[in-house]
Amino acid sequence: MAGTQLQDQLIPTLKKYFGYDSFRGQQQVIIETVLNKNNCLVIMPTGGGKSICFQLPALLFKGVTLVISPLIALMKDQVDGLNANGIKAAYFNSSQTPEEQQLIIDQVADAKLKLLYVAPESLPGLENILKENYISCVAIDEAHCISSWGHDFRPSYQQLGFLKKQLPNTPVIALTATADKATRQDILDQLNISNAHSFISSFDRKNIEIEVRPADKRAQQIIRFIKKRPQEAGIIYCLSRKSTEQLAETLQNNGINTRAYHAGLGFEERSKVQEDYLFDKVQVVCATVAFGMGIDKSNVRWVIHYNMPKNLEGYYQEIGRSGRDGLKAHALLFHSYADVLQLRKFAEGSGNEEVQLAKLERMKQFSEATSCRRKILLSYFGELLAENCGNCDVCKNPPKFIDGTIIAQKILSTIARLNESEGVGTIIDILRGAQNATILERQLNQVKTYGIGSDIGWRDWQHYCIQLINQGLCEIAFHENNTLKLTDLSKKVLFENQQVWLTKPVIIKESVKEAPVKKAKTTNVNNLFERLRKLRYEISLEENIPAYLIFNDATLKEMEQVRPMSETELLNVSGVGQHKMEIYGDRFIAEILDFMGSKIKKPRKTDTHLKTFELYKSGMSIEEISTKRKLKTTTIYSHIAKLYSDGKDINIYDFITKNEVAAVQKAKEKLNDPSGLKPYYEYFEEQLDYFKIRLALSVVDKAS
Repeated sequence: MAGTQLQDQLIPTLKKYFGYDSFRGQQQVIIETVLNKNNCLVIMPTGGGKSICFQLPALLFKGVTLVISPLIALMKDQVDGLNANGIKAAYFNSSQTPEEQQLIIDQVADAKLKLLYVAPESLPGLENILKENYISCVAIDEAHCISSWGHDFRPSYQQLGFLKKQLPNTPVIALTATADKATRQDILDQLNISNAHSFISSFDRKNIEIEVRPADKRAQQIIRFIKKRPQEAGIIYCLSRKSTEQLAETLQNNGINTRAYHAGLGFEERSKVQEDYLFDKVQVVCATVAFGMGIDKSNVRWVIHYNMPKNLEGYYQEIGRSGRDGLKAHALLFHSYADVLQLRKFAEGSGNEEVQLAKLERMKQFSEATSCRRKILLSYFGELLAENCGNCDVCKNPPKFIDGTIIAQKILSTIARLNESEGVGTIIDILRGAQNATILERQLNQVKTYGIGSDIGWRDWQHYCIQLINQGLCEIAFHENNTLKLTDLSKKVLFENQQVWLTKPVIIKESVKEAPVKKAKTTNVNNLFERLRKLRYEISLEENIPAYLIFNDATLKEMEQVRPMSETELLNVSGVGQHKMEIYGDRFIAEILDFMGSKIKKPRKTDTHLKTFELYKSGMSIEEISTKRKLKTTTIYSHIAKLYSDGKDINIYDFITKNEVAAVQKAKEKLNDPSGLKPYYEYFEEQLDYFKIRLALSVVDKAS
């Protein structure tokens, strides 16, 4: 595609529907490749802008772009986001009635949709429209699911190779955030697009701070961590369903708004947890790894791994669910010896046991690293970082090395005296002189090294044992109940006095700069960002879409910095497109003007309100105006309320009764004139719709 054509078509489309003035990284060349009907493999980190690579071309293709997505529960989120940007999109899955499914098929046939999301299992239902006169492009999201080499293999994905055979001239774009070399080739071969152009972006998510801590009193550490971030949404990943529920209950008991999410819950309950989280009604979700795939919630500020993941691909993908808006985010991993043993048990006996164990070993090495963690993580995906990142715990608090020869000799000597028949826990108990039942009953207090390490804490001894294992000075016999064995190198330490260097355990210090939470709370009223966040939340409840789909945190931060006071200025903010400007612009401008102390108290009349007024005066109903303008009815009602407040000739009682107005007036007096609509909504026990509250308030305010 020629450069002039790019300027004439791509950039205006990007700004109008997505609110951005320029492309990021490789987006532009990928989009051009797709528009030129070439196949693509796109490896791009979570939050890197993968979706635009097929969503923007979809707007310029004549027919529909078919998007294959792995989980039904996630499609609504994707489609809601597109509709919020003014893009006609739908999903097709087994949760719909035959009538609903037929309506979608008819919309495709009539070229009324630009994107259609479908799970692999539902493709047979689209058989009649899987033709090149209907389908202009096929996008396969989370493409790593097709490969048994990958970390999230789904057998249903392996049938997708038929799409290229059935649609030979239709471009296929496969996208994933995580795939090593073997998985990439497997994706291309199985999709029958071996000739595809490959685009591999940097895996470096610089905005995510990486931290690993020992799994010591995890729950208490997590409670402290979250309470220092009271306004921030986060995800905690756990290894088992039981631990998600137990941890969620512990956090709830400590005043943290938390829910558990796992496959054992019913579909409706899982959907409710996901929806409440997307709508910011829940701050924290304790979940198994199924949660979060494909969710574009941009304001997740942190991810905690309660247990160690089984491989680096999964870890990378999960931490990538934070900081999608490019603002600072935090990834905290708790690492324990017990997790490693449990994950080994999970891997044993599986079809690809050798691969799983090798990947687990790399994960373990990452967790126990004493050098820049980001370097290790990126090198796993074939990307070399020249300098240390400066944004991981090792870089910020480098480990101190000590001469650990005597410590090593004490550990190895104890292993030898026990005839290499005990595990780490017993070794440490003997060194520390423990007097528990096991030690005393088995007379292990008679071992010569009993009590010679009583001056060192249990966790510190564990830290040193793990380092000896990592250095090959001893090894775990997994097939013999995880007992510790000596190696050839052990003898050099025990009998030849070979020097051993060990790192001292790092003492976890909570970040001082994050501590003053109370001050932040008292100044929130005078903080423009918080006011814009509050307005966004109110609109999200009115329109029944997640807050981040209105504007993400990065867009609100830019509004706070540049303080746009006109539509032209607001359009210059990254993330504000023409469609969202028309729907939400006046309310955000009004909030900024009010914050600035302007005398203009009311939202200014804009073209979008006048268009609604013209259609209203022509005799159209709210539903007809909504359909014609391609806006939600709640938005049209919002226009009606503002037009009435501005003195336009509106028969307000066509939309609300006098009793409802009286009830809202009474509520206003009882609630002492609260700000926002939510207090009213809760006052009426969610029985009076937001749009009616807004309409009633326009009458009450005008009369006062």
